[in-house]
Amino acid sequence: MSKYLDRAKEIRAIETPHHNCAQSVLMSFTQSLNLDDETAYKIATAFGGGMKSGITCGVITGGLMVLGLFDVDAPEDTQALVKYFQSCHSDMLNCADLLKANAAAGGTRKPHCDALVYEMVEYVEKALKEKGKI
Repeated sequence: MSKYLDRAKEIRAIETPHHNCAQSVLMSFTQSLNLDDETAYKIATAFGGGMKSGITCGVITGGLMVLGLFDVDAPEDTQALVKYFQSCHSDMLNCADLLKANAAAGGTRKPHCDALVYEMVEYVEKALKEKGKI
């Protein structure tokens, strides 16, 4: 297991305060970014729950934040993240759609969202390693 995935699991286990998916992904990388957790928490606050509107899943926005902070912002890199996520989730990107599909399959929200966070942290870590950023 990686230190980033370990950190994501620590964050997702915290009950108070709640950490949304975008916060969880971003905060998994704060130590390597010299970014404090409080600032990362505040930056990503409005991106949870699909930007609090059920649209783009917070793990996607959180992953893109991390890539940007590591100066990985070429269109092919950001598009690869989105396409990877779509390929794993029946072309869905929106929080509301992902939650609805999960519920229809008999799943519950927290384990579903936890799994998405862990998946994105692993993807971002791999992408950063390939770019020589970590």
